Amino acid sequence: MRIWVARPEPGASRTGERLAALGHVPLVAPVLAACATGRPLPDEPFDALLLTSAQALPALSEADRAALRGQPVFAVGSRTAAAAEACGFGPVFVGPGDAAGLARAVRDKLAPGTRLLLIAGAERKPEPGVTLGQAGFPVAVHVAYAAEPVAVLPPAVAEALPGLDAALHYSRRSAETALDLVRAAGRDEPFRAIRHYCLSDDVALPLAAAGCLIHFVPARPREDDLLAGLR
Repeated sequence: MRIWVARPEPGASRTGERLAALGHVPLVAPVLAACATGRPLPDEPFDALLLTSAQALPALSEADRAALRGQPVFAVGSRTAAAAEACGFGPVFVGPGDAAGLARAVRDKLAPGTRLLLIAGAERKPEPGVTLGQAGFPVAVHVAYAAEPVAVLPPAVAEALPGLDAALHYSRRSAETALDLVRAAGRDEPFRAIRHYCLSDDVALPLAAAGCLIHFVPARPREDDLLAGLR
């Protein structure tokens, strides 16, 4: 299948490689670009770091990363853990791939009262911070990066849409942005006609509301499960 990958880099290129290995023809054209915020780290001390995105630590300055090294890291999944290790962090505890599982991992390893710093993007969901806060873990948030929409629909997508078979969507924000861009470009009709593969029901909501064909949503919000549904 000819598939548009709209997620931001660096994940977009990795997904494109996986699609090609499966025999598909990927069109890697992100609609969001991650930009570092440059905000200073909080002044207060912390006992451990929480990571829900592989982009979090790379978005920090080297000086900020140096200031945080040596603290244990709790990463939501294996890819985020690998990014932390590549930035020189450790020990790194690997969660099962979702926020609820990350919260459980923290509760299993640390005592209530442990001060946590969640390094994340500007667009994030309340978990695992809410659950950990209710369990007695103070959680501060440092916004390291923000995903900004590209100015216009990538020309390659505008040209290819009538001949595409599908699009992959990994976040509600990227799905909403893709929808906005195709509407602005007058390409919403062919966009609605292709198959849409969404990582979760939440990701699919704006697309379904716009009349897009939601072809597949995996039972678990994991890329392996999403790609397994391509057909």
